[in-house]
Amino acid sequence: MSLSHADRLGENRFTPGTFAPRPEASRPLTMLASQTRMELTLLLRNGEQLLLTMFIPITLLIGLTLLPFGDLGDPRVNRVVPAVMMVAVMSTAFTGQAIAVGFDRRYGALKRLGATPLPRWGIIAGKSAAVVIVVVLQMLLLGAIAFALGWRPGAAGLALGAVVVALGTVMFAALGLLLGGTLKAEIVLALANVLWFVMAGVGSVVFGGDAINPALHTVARLIPSGALAEGLDRALSGSVDVFALAVMAVWGAAGAWLAVRLFKFT
Repeated sequence: MSLSHADRLGENRFTPGTFAPRPEASRPLTMLASQTRMELTLLLRNGEQLLLTMFIPITLLIGLTLLPFGDLGDPRVNRVVPAVMMVAVMSTAFTGQAIAVGFDRRYGALKRLGATPLPRWGIIAGKSAAVVIVVVLQMLLLGAIAFALGWRPGAAGLALGAVVVALGTVMFAALGLLLGGTLKAEIVLALANVLWFVMAGVGSVVFGGDAINPALHTVARLIPSGALAEGLDRALSGSVDVFALAVMAVWGAAGAWLAVRLFKFT
């Protein structure tokens, strides 16, 4: 007995191309670009995120430079810039990222994304790319304001500073994904804000100079914010702090490894 045309096709009852359009997954780069654009839009539309990423760092930069607070040397802006850039990177890559991921999980946004053709790496990469774009915008804006206030870094300092900022962004992004991807949203919200204040305080310790106990200064440099602050301070002056880079690399690698193993989409 001869088989019918439908039987010969098996489970596919219709010849490919019978219906148009024919829905299918986009190419990986197209999906990544769309996810990045969506994440960037959400970041820039969120008032709390803008407060953390833009308004607070700008206020600190202008206030600490113009107000006679503490002995920061002359010009004051040279000492203020690395501290403010540390706060900006930490706010965007860690605090903002952790809170956004935590609430995306709570409201089921990540679960729904997981049901689309977008792979897991695409979700993480899209969030990370949006963070990188925001950090670049932060550095350009803060650099322009600092320049207007008298900041004049050398070309070597700018290049080294960009490397340190990139490493710090990766480190804090990994830690933010770890925090936001493992705990409940309410806990993430509270803990991320508390850690922001703690690490901002720890980061300021490295600028205390001779007034700070050497042992305390060393401990502060072992904390992510302290390592980034010290690394940026040295980099913008044209030197490399190998210890700070090593500390950031270890924190970043550990955070990324744990985030991959423990990250939950629900």
